[in-house]
Amino acid sequence: MFQKILIANRGEIALRVLRACKELGIQTVVVHSTADSDAMHVRLADESVCIGPPPSRESYLNIHQIVAACEITGADAVHPGYGFLSENAKFADILAAHNITFIGPSGDHIRIMGDKIEAKRTAKRLGIPVVPGSDGAINEDKEAKRVAAEIGYPVIIKASAGGGGRGMKVAHTEADLEVALQTAKSEAGAAFGDDAVYIEKYLQKPRHIEVQVFGDGAGRGVHFGERDCSLQRRHQKVWEEANSPALNAEERSRIGDICARAIADLGYSGAGTIEFLYENGEFYFIEMNTRLQVEHPVTEAITGIDLVHEQIRVASGGGLSVRQEDIKFNGHAIECRINAEDPRTFTPSPGTITHFHTPGGLGIRVDSGVYSGYKIPPYYDSLIGKLIVHGRNRVECMMRLRRALDEFVVDGIKTTLPLFRDLVGNPDIANGDYDIHWLEKYLAKGE
Repeated sequence: MFQKILIANRGEIALRVLRACKELGIQTVVVHSTADSDAMHVRLADESVCIGPPPSRESYLNIHQIVAACEITGADAVHPGYGFLSENAKFADILAAHNITFIGPSGDHIRIMGDKIEAKRTAKRLGIPVVPGSDGAINEDKEAKRVAAEIGYPVIIKASAGGGGRGMKVAHTEADLEVALQTAKSEAGAAFGDDAVYIEKYLQKPRHIEVQVFGDGAGRGVHFGERDCSLQRRHQKVWEEANSPALNAEERSRIGDICARAIADLGYSGAGTIEFLYENGEFYFIEMNTRLQVEHPVTEAITGIDLVHEQIRVASGGGLSVRQEDIKFNGHAIECRINAEDPRTFTPSPGTITHFHTPGGLGIRVDSGVYSGYKIPPYYDSLIGKLIVHGRNRVECMMRLRRALDEFVVDGIKTTLPLFRDLVGNPDIANGDYDIHWLEKYLAKGE
């Protein structure tokens, strides 16, 4: 087991990893920018190192400063959390060159899954169902028209190197295609420094289903069930739940087993999430995230397994602690991402939190690094906390969520709490009857 882990992140995920390390008896080091000097994870860590000014590129994305912090403090491993350097193959390679363990997959696996075109090819080779589309990058209008005609309109053009909705354009007819292709390439080049794009069939009313997987790097793989992340705004997840209200036990087992076998065949090490669009009983691979997900607590709630403990165990060479037959699913869990944003316009709302009170009681978990008097800086992601609720079934979970949202108090800034109080009372949400377009349509109506 590791002696000392450096946590290369901030906010609630840094605190989440720190807690896991403490439970395992591992010393912790956190890095921080000058803007985060008073952050909770900095206060609670065994050691902290300031690595630069507020801009991420000069602090949390500064690989050389983070490696130097490892060497200064004697950290023998780095946990990257999510975001920042968590899916940076170069970072994983540099750590390996300095004999520091990256708590995550190999640089090669990060590279494969970071390239959306190569990821799709790999998924297809491993037996994972994929969305019909181009086999590689599309560069010319003529080629785009040929592929689109083969798979049928509407189609979606996606950036190979990207995510988060950037470099994505939908073409409903051939007349739309040329403009959509050029716009997507331009956006991809500006956002990711790579204008490569590919084409896929655009599904009309899909759900976003993702499968949590783990590999030991030596040919074993397991899955921890699926999460439904269909409630999204601009391709950003807002509400996640497990298990999905859209799947039955047979579908759940089928896609989980496919993913577990694929991870084993790939020789993958650590946590990963294989993401699908799901429509009319069929799953279509869209990407794989080679890291811990923001929404991992809902999986922990229904399985009772600490996924960060499992990450650390696998990275230290201890292998997986469970077999597939050991993993049982208990009840239902929902996570709401609480952001420092206006609940209607989604404009960021940095500032000082004057009063912070979290809900409690059976089945309630709040992952947050903020507190009363904490000043939210304007430089980073607006996520300030996650409310995770667990119940014996979805009905109990929804009732518990309604109660927890009523208890949650954040004063001094605007948050998305009012949005969730609206959603929990909506009949479509109560019935689990929604797709990836539902939330944006709901918001557009101003309900």
